[in-house]
Amino acid sequence: MYLQQELTLPCGVKLQNRIAKSAMSENMAPGHHAPTNTLIHVYKRWTDGGSGLLLTGNIMIDRKAIGEPGNVVVEDKTHFALLQQWASVVKDTGVHLWPQINHPGRQAIGAINKEVVAPSAVRTNVQIMSSLFKQPRALTEIEIFDIIERFGNTALILKEAGFTGVQIHGAHGYLVSQFLSPLVNQRKDKWGGSLENRARFVLEVYRNIRKKVGNAFPVGIKINSADFQRGGFTEEESMEVVKLLGAEGMDLIEVSGGTYEQPAMTGAGLKKSTQEREAYFLDYVQKVRNLLSTPLMLTGGFRTVATMERALSEGALDVVGIARPFTLYPDLPNRIFAGELTYLDIPIPQMGLKRLDASGAVDVKWHEIQIHRLGKGKKPKTNLSAYSVIGHNLSVMMKNLLLGK
Repeated sequence: MYLQQELTLPCGVKLQNRIAKSAMSENMAPGHHAPTNTLIHVYKRWTDGGSGLLLTGNIMIDRKAIGEPGNVVVEDKTHFALLQQWASVVKDTGVHLWPQINHPGRQAIGAINKEVVAPSAVRTNVQIMSSLFKQPRALTEIEIFDIIERFGNTALILKEAGFTGVQIHGAHGYLVSQFLSPLVNQRKDKWGGSLENRARFVLEVYRNIRKKVGNAFPVGIKINSADFQRGGFTEEESMEVVKLLGAEGMDLIEVSGGTYEQPAMTGAGLKKSTQEREAYFLDYVQKVRNLLSTPLMLTGGFRTVATMERALSEGALDVVGIARPFTLYPDLPNRIFAGELTYLDIPIPQMGLKRLDASGAVDVKWHEIQIHRLGKGKKPKTNLSAYSVIGHNLSVMMKNLLLGK
């Protein structure tokens, strides 16, 4: 199978196969935002499943900028022993474990952040959850340089802890994505305006990380094919940025799309024909493939092994990214390679409330519950009611908020 082939990254490191678990919201780090035994255990289960690459959920680079109450934060070595324990789950297995490092920018829940910052003072506008987000303050240039430095410091700490690579979260409307978006980035200095200026931040983040971790350590990025918003980051602009990243030496570029305001990454708002075709952003990746040789990973919508194999065999991409199915099939790669699994049957939990269901919020939290079950040694619960998601979410949020005070 193409899925079973090795892949050598530009830095010289090899992935043992072409299946990657893409990042998902975990929210398992209450209180001091340290990795927990439950979080470590779920990654042990996924490691045993035989992936080529496991990408973690958001790891924040600054405890003053938290996306969600349960995010892990790595800004120093306070919880270094726990980080080492987490990284050790893949030791001598051939599986790669890359933390996804991030700064939320304006997509930070107001209740847990004293203040919220962004490239410009443009507030997150999510119809059903707008009250969760504060009006952001525009970053000063000194603060921009501080954040760039923090990305590099976090990457170095994670390398020293034993993780095998890192991924920059440059998609889904978080800070890197905000700098790229002309809708959010309305700056008049060298960090805004032209695409060259808007791309400066992500390039400087990458350069800082690379300088600190060296040329032999894998560094990847997740980037939007587009924001799917009027006046936002376009497909044409995305291709230009991807070319710049490839020229800089990026090891793996994961393609996704959307923001909190337009969650295309969950399939919301996309044409029915696109959803049924499975790979949501395949057309974009096929165009990018003609522009650069950097390994490409596509995440979003893959459900049949036949589609995964076809996408790889045609050379459109190099790594198949799968997220939500891993919450129900933790041993997904091994079962695919054994011929036991050809279709990933994933429920679509819905409340029956059009705007809420369209937001993708229930779906995200439904799968988050499944991750928590895996971490506790339980089996996934495919018949879990969408209504139970609300109670679980409120319970976890309150617990995290109380422990964080």
